[in-house]
Amino acid sequence: MPRLALYALVVCVLAVVAAVVSFVQGSWAIGVVWVLLTGLSSNMTWYYVRRGRAEKAARAAGSVTG
Repeated sequence: MPRLALYALVVCVLAVVAAVVSFVQGSWAIGVVWVLLTGLSSNMTWYYVRRGRAEKAARAAGSVTG
């Protein structure tokens, strides 16, 4: 897993924890913000994972033909 994907995954997990804590404490508005940040970091994680796989495949294809 690429390093940026790992960092984005950590942010995603921490945002989920923060959202749960916010909702439990009754801060609904802040909880919604954490949920939105969770969605953003989740999308970033998938983007970096897919980009890493594509780069890996491109290197493998380049080494076979080159």
